[in-house]
Amino acid sequence: MALIVVTPGIAIQESELDESFVLSTGPGGQNVNKLATAVQLRFDVAHSSSLPDAVRTRLMRLAGSRLTKEGVLVLTAREYRSQERNREAARTRLIELIRHAAVEPKPRKKTRPPKAAKERRLDAKSRRGKLKRGRSRVPDE
Repeated sequence: MALIVVTPGIAIQESELDESFVLSTGPGGQNVNKLATAVQLRFDVAHSSSLPDAVRTRLMRLAGSRLTKEGVLVLTAREYRSQERNREAARTRLIELIRHAAVEPKPRKKTRPPKAAKERRLDAKSRRGKLKRGRSRVPDE
């Protein structure tokens, strides 16, 4: 069983990937009409034993519309004229997506603006208000 190493801690078995080849559009002349060069790569994210739970959750969020209701990630590659290059492109995209999901986001630290910054902002607002009030017409008395 061949393993696809994604990160030092994550490796996917090739048996978890399902590849199907479909007719492609774009350049290629008559080759386009004869051969199925586009690749549809399917990876069952929801039931994969290779992914840790945290990575699985982030990957499902990252996948967006490429994820089916059943939790299967579908990637289509049709950039190249050859089946093999499209297959490689789809696998590379999958690996990059999983690597991106494997990076744990840094927790946000709540911060507050300093008191001096608040005072500068309020001072600037009041100066601007005075300037605008000075533009108004003075009523005749």
